[in-house]
Amino acid sequence: MQQFHVSGMHCAACSTRVEKEVAKVPGVDAVSVNLLMNSMIVEGVASEGAIIEAVERAGYKVGLSEHDATKQHIGNEQEKRVDTKKNRTEIGGLRNRLILSLLFLIPHMYVSMGHSMWGWPLPKWFAHNYMALAIVQLLLAIIVMFLNRQFFVNGVKGIIYRAPNMDTLVSLGAGASFGYSLVMLFIMTGSDKAEWEHFYHDFYFESAAMILTLITLGKLLEALSKGKTTDALQGLIALAPKKATLLIDEKEQVVDIAVVQTGDLFVVHPGESIPVDGVVIRGQSAVDESALTGESIPVDKVLDDTVSAATINQSGYLVCKATKVGEETMLAQIIRMVQDAASTKAKISKVADKVSGIFVPLVLFIACITLVVWRISGGTVGFSLTRAISVLVISCPCALGLATPVAIMVASGVGARHGILFKNASVLEQTGKVRAIALDKTGTITMGEPQVTDFVPCEGVAEDYLAKVAYSMEKMSEHPLAKAVVTYCESRNASRCETFSVKEFQSVAGNGLSGQINNRKIVCGNQRYLEEVLGISIFDEKIEMFAGDGKTPLLFAEQDETGEARALGLIAVADVIKKDSRRAINELQQMNIRVVMLTGDTEKTAHAIGRQIGLSSEDIVAGVLPDGKEQVVKELREQYGMVAMVGDGINDAPALMAADVGIAMVAGTDIAIDAADVVLLKNSLKDMAAAIRLSKATLRTIYENLFWAFIYNVIGIPLAAGVFIPLFGWKLSPMFGAAAMSLSSFCVVMNALRLNLKNIYKTKKKDDKIKGDTAMKKTMKIEGMMCGHCEARVKKCLLAIEGVTEAIVSHEENKAVVWMETSIDDAVLKKAVEEQDYVVVSVTEN
Repeated sequence: MQQFHVSGMHCAACSTRVEKEVAKVPGVDAVSVNLLMNSMIVEGVASEGAIIEAVERAGYKVGLSEHDATKQHIGNEQEKRVDTKKNRTEIGGLRNRLILSLLFLIPHMYVSMGHSMWGWPLPKWFAHNYMALAIVQLLLAIIVMFLNRQFFVNGVKGIIYRAPNMDTLVSLGAGASFGYSLVMLFIMTGSDKAEWEHFYHDFYFESAAMILTLITLGKLLEALSKGKTTDALQGLIALAPKKATLLIDEKEQVVDIAVVQTGDLFVVHPGESIPVDGVVIRGQSAVDESALTGESIPVDKVLDDTVSAATINQSGYLVCKATKVGEETMLAQIIRMVQDAASTKAKISKVADKVSGIFVPLVLFIACITLVVWRISGGTVGFSLTRAISVLVISCPCALGLATPVAIMVASGVGARHGILFKNASVLEQTGKVRAIALDKTGTITMGEPQVTDFVPCEGVAEDYLAKVAYSMEKMSEHPLAKAVVTYCESRNASRCETFSVKEFQSVAGNGLSGQINNRKIVCGNQRYLEEVLGISIFDEKIEMFAGDGKTPLLFAEQDETGEARALGLIAVADVIKKDSRRAINELQQMNIRVVMLTGDTEKTAHAIGRQIGLSSEDIVAGVLPDGKEQVVKELREQYGMVAMVGDGINDAPALMAADVGIAMVAGTDIAIDAADVVLLKNSLKDMAAAIRLSKATLRTIYENLFWAFIYNVIGIPLAAGVFIPLFGWKLSPMFGAAAMSLSSFCVVMNALRLNLKNIYKTKKKDDKIKGDTAMKKTMKIEGMMCGHCEARVKKCLLAIEGVTEAIVSHEENKAVVWMETSIDDAVLKKAVEEQDYVVVSVTEN
């Protein structure tokens, strides 16, 4: 795939012309031209030279796109801002042209219309000298036409290259007004002075000047509004750091970002932007990742955690090792995805493209017919010409060409701001049409790694003692469940856990662990193992309950020197369901979307997870292999039509490819991300529902834009042609036609910009409450929070409480709003926060 930047396109007819010429080049399989981005994507084996020659043959300038030409220098500020500077230069040129045009148009309109129609005063020697008035109008019109000569240059080029465009229509309309008036002026010079007043009222110099000025105004408004559609993209580009502080021989050295290589060590001080993607090798801090993910709460970073370019180090001093630089960084990939989505075309735009291809020739034909019909019907030359000119200047192919790309561009930016990346325009269009979604369980619905869910000491056993024993034993094991226990115990009090020394440690595959601590035999594992080694059975009812919930219970017991055994407690471990999975699945179901969970787990575990997230047994497919997931996706497509697949692992790649819309979590494998069409940066299923809402809103906006563009021309052209004059006496001045044309594109772009106001996470009121959920909410007044890092700590501890589904914390308002699935005692909430060294003043239920 090759990307090019095409300059000189002014309307949909231009982009259609370029597409047709490039499509004729041997070796070109597909071509897509984006009028908004002035970009062209070509697929096939055709040479770069042949493609450039085809575009130049069509009458336009072309070069390699900035994306291709500068991909090795993603950090170079000057190269990345080329398009922004071009836009600013265009806006500045149009603004200056408009101001100068107005300076000459205003006296022109005063003389031609103010004095003649409304009797505005002029010097006596000038007021009735119609020849002088005519020459003044001629000169003022020539000046305005010279200022706006680009319309004539582009219009003539369009005719020469047999590709008439919007500028052709404008130049013909203004040129015809001026030409007819000039002819009348020559006739007037040879006529009797008494007839000058009659000729004077046949002049249309002011129409030519007004048409060009109004179209320039429209171009300026369009350029300003189009510039706003790329704000999100330019905002991402502006995030790219320019400098990095490398650590060389334990000395800090500030260098240009382009110098940084993979493997280099760099430091980040508090308040600085992280220059490239890397991994923490020293220090800890809270990092603000909102620029990339949209998540406002800072994320704690410690040893071996990954960091991303353009995120902000808020508190601590970090030393990191660069893992990805240049265009390989997460920021560069996000920018590329947004650019690609904006540069490609949605399927819905094909209708507009087909109409745009014949639009200008059709308008020229209608204008000629209008002139001939009115002349045959008895209309004067001036009246007939006015009707034809009105047809030329009111017709607008620009609105048709912008209807789809501006909406796609704005929607891509909205998605990027919320951590939702669409790889192309077609995917953005299709996502809203999804009728069924297949969800991989591990890493998508669940966290993807085991965590301790329940810590239950036996009666008479201290919690700290059980934690010490568990930590000491499990620390010596490499089993994933053991790592979960170690992490949990470390979060309680790692230093005290390390006091026990384990002797005669033994790991029995499929059963558990055994060893000696302080001359006591410690056994931990499943119930069968404890019965075999120590002959005791504990927690029979709890074990059954935990197993029914999809959790793995780990039992702990000890035997003293006399041979007496006693139970110590139970620790339950499970792949924990993400806090927002249940609510997200409920939102999808409320949209009448079938949600199916795919997992390789056993039926019992799968159904336990399914019950917790609100899925029926018919919506759960257990024990499925990668090829089985692909088959399920195909079956769903046959039954429902448009199907999406959400996953994060290598084993999900075939299903992601088979789905109409493949969606990957950014925390997943590179293979899954490459196979997917949409990437969710926050690893949250809530973004799946948000992506569907955004897609639907985008489609609705495109339909509105297309309707406006078509209906404007369907009504405007007959009105300009004078079709309604015999019926209602309605007729349209060329000046009003030019004004309408100027506003049509502006209205389309402004309508697309409304997508920026869309709250893609807002559900309908009936969707707010989860089925079977009490949806309780409590507000906590908290003192002691000073910054975003404090907010993150409080939110993390609240979300760790079983039953809490969401928490919004503000250090500025000194409060936390907590949502719960079930009733949670105020003391539990208060204890969790105060353990983080903050003071809870009050807890109130809403």
